[in-house]
Amino acid sequence: RTWATNHLGPVLLTHYLMEALKASEQARIITIASKGLLMHPRLQVHVNDPEFKQRRFSVSRAYYQSKLAQIMYTRYLAEKLKDTSITANCIRVTNVQIDTNRYPNISPLQKFLYRLKSRFSISPETMAETYVYLATSADVQHISGAYFDEKNSQVALSAYSCNEQHIKEVMQVTRQYFIKD
Repeated sequence: RTWATNHLGPVLLTHYLMEALKASEQARIITIASKGLLMHPRLQVHVNDPEFKQRRFSVSRAYYQSKLAQIMYTRYLAEKLKDTSITANCIRVTNVQIDTNRYPNISPLQKFLYRLKSRFSISPETMAETYVYLATSADVQHISGAYFDEKNSQVALSAYSCNEQHIKEVMQVTRQYFIKD
C-alpha cells in the first residue's frame, strides 16, 4: 500500500492528466518527498521488490523508498518534458504539525510523541507556502527537475536519485504496474 499510495498513485494521476497538462500554456507538476530522506543517505529503491513481498517489511523503509521514487520520477518527468511548457519539481516536506484530535484512536504515548514533535514542526499553512510558490511563482517558471525545501530553496539530491540508470530502472518497474508508453 505504501508503494501504491506514495509512488504509483501520483504517477498514474499524472499519466491521466498529461494531455490536459500538455494543452496548458504552462503546467507545473509537483511531487512530494520527505526531509526524512536525509537520515537515509544510502537508501535505494529495491526495484526487484518495491512492495516488500520477498523481504521483511519496514514502515520506515517502505515510506522512504516510495518518497525516493518520487524524486526519481520528478527527474524522469523533467527530462521527458524538457521540450514542453511543463515543469516538474519536488518538495522536500519537513515535519508539519498535525492535529492529534483528528485521530481519537491513537495511544496516549503517540499523542505525547506528536506533541513533542510539534515543537520542532512548522504549521501546515507555512508548508503550504512552498506548494503555492512552486505552483505559481515566476521565479521557478523555467526550473524543472529540482528539489525544494520549505524555505523555497533548492536542495541537493542524492547521487543515486540523479543517476540516469537508476531512474530508468525505477521507471521500468513503475511502468510494469500500468503505464504503456
